[in-house]
Amino acid sequence: MSRILIIEDEESIAELEKDYLELSGYKVEIAYRGDQGLLKAMKEEYDLIILDLMLPEVDGFEICRMVREEKNTPIIMVSAKKDDIDKIRGLGLGADDYMTKPFSPSELVARVKAHMDRYNRLVGSSVQKRDIVEIRGIRIDKTDRRVWVNGEEVAFTTKEFDLLTFLAENPNHVYSKEELFREIWDMESVGDIATVTVHIKKIREKIEFNTAKPQYIETIWGVGYRFKM
Repeated sequence: MSRILIIEDEESIAELEKDYLELSGYKVEIAYRGDQGLLKAMKEEYDLIILDLMLPEVDGFEICRMVREEKNTPIIMVSAKKDDIDKIRGLGLGADDYMTKPFSPSELVARVKAHMDRYNRLVGSSVQKRDIVEIRGIRIDKTDRRVWVNGEEVAFTTKEFDLLTFLAENPNHVYSKEELFREIWDMESVGDIATVTVHIKKIREKIEFNTAKPQYIETIWGVGYRFKM
């Protein structure tokens, strides 16, 4: 599912845009301040950013400039300001489009779809499509074998990565230690299943806020483990 970030300080407008975009099948997050939006845009991966011009703390021009220095994510700048100079400046900083408020939510959705389709066509032939698994703040890039937890990249060993990915791709299914050992280590367990327990412990230390009360990998006593959706 494509991810969209809305950076907009007017809550009613942001929520309306979010509702229409979610009805169109997009996953949407909102930042109500410029500094918060800039942090999310730089640390996380989005398929498109809807960026208001007038924001508290950091304005849309500065956000656009900083994001464009690092990423090619499509940016639609929106503003109540109708002056051509603002539109020219926004597009000059790298925005892909400029919409003047008020506009209809359906027009916004149409422009979002058009820009995302165009971007995907442009990069599709030269950039390998990412194979991503994403669940509740954990983002696993299977193509590059990288993991982010709440926007922070975390290093995993080969087997830790394989075990985490397997569980995340099969959420809510309970696996015994023997099954996990056969699946990840590609051999029958011969009494030496303690390695599964050790790897689960190490993974929890990297992804759980409180390892005593895990929110992701749950122990089913007497059976095994499952990744909670």
